Amino acid sequence: MLEFAQVNQYYDQSHILRDVTLQVPKGQCTCLMGRNGVGKTTLLKCLMGLLPIKSGTITFKGKDIAKLTPEDRARLGLGYVPQGRQIFPLLTIEENLRVGMGIGKNDRRHIPTFVFDYFPVLKEMLGRRGGDLSGGQQQQLAIARALLTSPELLVLDEPTEGIQPNITAEIAATVRKLNASLGLTVLLVEQKLPFARRMADSFAIMERGAIAATGKMAQLDDATVKRYLSV
Repeated sequence: MLEFAQVNQYYDQSHILRDVTLQVPKGQCTCLMGRNGVGKTTLLKCLMGLLPIKSGTITFKGKDIAKLTPEDRARLGLGYVPQGRQIFPLLTIEENLRVGMGIGKNDRRHIPTFVFDYFPVLKEMLGRRGGDLSGGQQQQLAIARALLTSPELLVLDEPTEGIQPNITAEIAATVRKLNASLGLTVLLVEQKLPFARRMADSFAIMERGAIAATGKMAQLDDATVKRYLSV
């Protein structure tokens, strides 16, 4: 469904992404892993059109999207939950959700009920401001907002950051349910290994801006973890 081929990107003179080549299969959850500063978030920003690439191709559903605007990528079926969630703190939950409704492929007038089936806490708090929510509730809001763009591929950048373990487990279960029931493809950036193992079908590890290792999640052994992920 998604393929990066020989993608390079620079910040000034610093070579951040180095010939990144990676495939994300349809209907699966792929976890992108690596230590801080290896280029994971940069790769996601390039995918979403927030940063340009210097060379290479990014192909989604057989279409080269490297020159499309972020809005056109969303309409094509890419949903993005950035690191830090980036909800609108002064808007209510309902208003935050309606922002997502105006971006994607469908022209909706009403918030669909399926969102509240997955995130019932949001229905109970529709009138509360986003900034009043806990970190876990904000993450649920951010994922729900992305779902309202009708994505075929959901991109999650560090969804467990700053969230309590019990809420992390709820988010993992919900995303897996979305993956199974809707056939939603997921590209996940995550540093917490237990969460990654619970979520992902396969992994890709970045080191110094390049893909250093890939495989099925069940094949991620202690030696690979120690070499690329231990701090």
